[in-house]
Amino acid sequence: MSTPLKSKIAVPRSNDREVAGVKYNRSTSGRSKFEMLAWLYMRISGVVLLVLVFGHLFVNLIAPEGGVHAIDFGFVGGKWANPFWQVWDLLLLWLALLHGGNGMRTIIDDYAERTGVRFWLKIALFVAVAFTILLGTMVIFTFEPCPAGADPELLASFCTAS
Repeated sequence: MSTPLKSKIAVPRSNDREVAGVKYNRSTSGRSKFEMLAWLYMRISGVVLLVLVFGHLFVNLIAPEGGVHAIDFGFVGGKWANPFWQVWDLLLLWLALLHGGNGMRTIIDDYAERTGVRFWLKIALFVAVAFTILLGTMVIFTFEPCPAGADPELLASFCTAS
């Protein structure tokens, strides 16, 4: 025997919901295409991130002689002297931050009930992600593997002592 439901459960993400006694109405006009693209981005970037992360871990932890103990300034300098690894790490940085930022945006949409709070949390999230992407990109492309006046023992093997 089945018992009839006494109350109807609201459909998640419906336009007109009542949660814990608070009724709010979120308009979805014009956002469905963005949400679909964001959902698709999460799936595609997740797959690409798996390849990038496991490649990164293999090259940094398994491939070098000495494992994790071989990672030092010279190792990073040697890696980032090659444009391939600059682009690899740049893709890893951008995809990971945008993937995580999109996930946080979804969490903010799900749990921040008031429109003002939701707006300011998304602004703070956007600023944090944009600042970190900008800073990380600058570090990757302005990194000097052979700085003048550095200890020659710490430099990569391709650097000439000056």
